[in-house]
Amino acid sequence: MNSLFLTCYHRMPPSLRSTAATMRGWYLRRWRYAKGSDQLAMEALERDRWTAAQWRRWQEERIAYVLHRAATRVPYYRDQWAARRRNGDKASPELLANWPVLEKDAVRANARAFVVEDCDVNELFHEQTSGTTGKPLDIWRSRGTVSSLHAIADARTRMWDAIPREARWARLGGQLVIPVKQRRPPFWVWNAAMRQLYLSSFHLAPDLIPHYLDALARYRIVFIAAYPSSLYTLAQEALRLGRTDLKMTAVYTNAEPLLPEQRAAISAAFQCPVRETYGMTETVAGGSECDAGRMHAWPEIGHVEVQESGELVCTGLLNLEMPLIRYRVGDRGTPGPVSDSTTTTGCSCGRGLPLMGSIGGRTNDLLLTPDGRQVFWLNPVFYGLPGVRQSQIVQEKIDLLRVLIAPAPGYTPATARTIVERLRQRMGEVQVLVDEVEEVPRTANGKLRAVICNLTAEQRAAAGARATAVAGAAS
Repeated sequence: MNSLFLTCYHRMPPSLRSTAATMRGWYLRRWRYAKGSDQLAMEALERDRWTAAQWRRWQEERIAYVLHRAATRVPYYRDQWAARRRNGDKASPELLANWPVLEKDAVRANARAFVVEDCDVNELFHEQTSGTTGKPLDIWRSRGTVSSLHAIADARTRMWDAIPREARWARLGGQLVIPVKQRRPPFWVWNAAMRQLYLSSFHLAPDLIPHYLDALARYRIVFIAAYPSSLYTLAQEALRLGRTDLKMTAVYTNAEPLLPEQRAAISAAFQCPVRETYGMTETVAGGSECDAGRMHAWPEIGHVEVQESGELVCTGLLNLEMPLIRYRVGDRGTPGPVSDSTTTTGCSCGRGLPLMGSIGGRTNDLLLTPDGRQVFWLNPVFYGLPGVRQSQIVQEKIDLLRVLIAPAPGYTPATARTIVERLRQRMGEVQVLVDEVEEVPRTANGKLRAVICNLTAEQRAAAGARATAVAGAAS
């Protein structure tokens, strides 16, 4: 959403904002759900019962197809293999182990070179992500890939819990659907096309949360999808207020690890199971939690290698328009248990989907606003900006942010001004300093943390006290 459109949108009355959200919803629905979507979802459920041997055979065949397609029809890989041949390298591109690990920097530098040569990006669905590394990426998918992805995701979340497609649901997310300065409800928009209540994650101050809880009850929400940190904030206030009218069928978390204390509070507040999910915009891996509490991989999405360092290297198997081969996603994990090839399941839920190991390395710090709100999702600050090779947002004081930028060609003073503007749209009236650096500092294990909060315990407590005082005055 560009700045001019966002400014105009924020000036609309609430009813028109919901109309705009619904129009966007119709657009997304046309991409995500085609005539064959129900059949695709049923086929995904049927594959849930495959044996480990069936999945292994399917992945081997799919990997072979994807490698051949990438080596012969994707400019980046074709040039890479041609250069290797000129240098006397006779390794076969038919073996996955012969492919080098692909870094995010390579995709960021020339994303279109990873699109199959006969695909017109203007006819593909375009998304941007910076993940948890602060590096913006462009991803393209066809309508078939988008609908297949959503069919698989629906089958292994909503349909596992017997939730009908027409159920009303809520997304507590990072889109700027409401101006950050707004202090009166609504803090949400109703997307009628998708029967979705989209709740702002930027207004979760103690005095405002009761309005969220009222909206969930009033809109008769059946399930919620959100970041665990945002849901945890919501759940704690619901429990404190003794709300018993917020019963859901399920809650689905994404983008962050789900901690035990978060799961317990969210489950108690919404009187339902909490299911963790795993995935990324690059569409090279995916997974979801079953009713037995185990995380199952989605093998159709990608093949996952866990390196000795624990880093995840993934080969996308679903997005044939932009195949990413041995792509380092920036997360760490452990291998899942290996099932006996003659059994249909390694889990008491009865499904034959492979079990995932633990996933780590996805945690960003939460930032605090001067009025006590917690802010997690800041990735869109860098979406579409030229010349940003790496970035990091550091909160030094309650009203002071420092942004470290490792520039690339195309970076200008206007880029810095846009970063400042977008941060203030999300954090309110704070001071934002932008520093250019050669490289953004990394952790001891080589990770680039996109968001860091350096507030002391005393500063956090003071912000919380101010928020509590505001909440008390409002009540």
